Amino acid sequence: MTTVTNKNNKRLEILKTYKIYIDGQFVRTESGRYYIATNSKKENLANVCLGSRKDFRDAVVAARNAFGSWSTRAAFNRAQILYRIAEMLEGRKAQFIDELIKQDSTKTQAEKEVNLCIDRLIYYSGWCDKFQQLFSSVNPVASPHFNFSVPEPMGVIAAIAPQNNSLLGLVSVIAPIIAGGNSCIVLASATMPLCAVTFAEVLNSSDLPGGVVNILTGKVAELVSYFSDHMDVNATVYCEADFATQKMIKEKSALNIKRVLLYNKIKWTDASGQSPYFIMDLQEIKTTWHPIENIGGAKAGY
Repeated sequence: MTTVTNKNNKRLEILKTYKIYIDGQFVRTESGRYYIATNSKKENLANVCLGSRKDFRDAVVAARNAFGSWSTRAAFNRAQILYRIAEMLEGRKAQFIDELIKQDSTKTQAEKEVNLCIDRLIYYSGWCDKFQQLFSSVNPVASPHFNFSVPEPMGVIAAIAPQNNSLLGLVSVIAPIIAGGNSCIVLASATMPLCAVTFAEVLNSSDLPGGVVNILTGKVAELVSYFSDHMDVNATVYCEADFATQKMIKEKSALNIKRVLLYNKIKWTDASGQSPYFIMDLQEIKTTWHPIENIGGAKAGY
């Protein structure tokens, strides 16, 4: 058996094919299309799937099927799973650092970014069973009833991650979505996709059920309209500053009154990149009335 070499007799590296992640499975795009990711040195890094509308629709079905059981899990169990994801990411730090360096980060920048991602997952793990207490309320009413308002997960979230960031932006978008009990489809950075698909491998090897997080790769310009006009998506998150695209998302989201979140001004590398308010952005407030029962035949009242 011979080794494949180039004209300088140097061994040619076999490029990894980075698949998309749908319903807990790594699949090739149904269109069969792909592109070659490169860095600033014009080095070929990997073969990356070019996601299609059909891929997105399949991901929405997977996310919807996963939403019911994920949203009704005990909050402390969701916290355990996010913490487990952080553990798995910690165990594969070297691989993520290597991929970030290939995508033009320095070693110092890469180490800082991976550590921030781990810390961010642990941060949201801690909020899983606490944000309800902070944002719930017992409301005063002028009748013999208890009146409670509590946050509940919205449903299926379609998110377009920051395109100038390989890992931290992706993790910072996904973590509050799933911490609050939602499921999601996320479009990774087209120019720096390596860490996104490797992060899907981390999710797959953690305890996260299939379908809760689905990660696609491809072009924003081609897929953004599907993210915003699909009728079984409850909210769209967009992390870029393109005004025309923001306007289009708002218009298409009005078809089924999706909530639209624009995170183009967030600095993911500092404290403003994490907050329980990111969880609450994708919650519905449910208000419940309950009569105050009579005790010993006495009339209920205040």
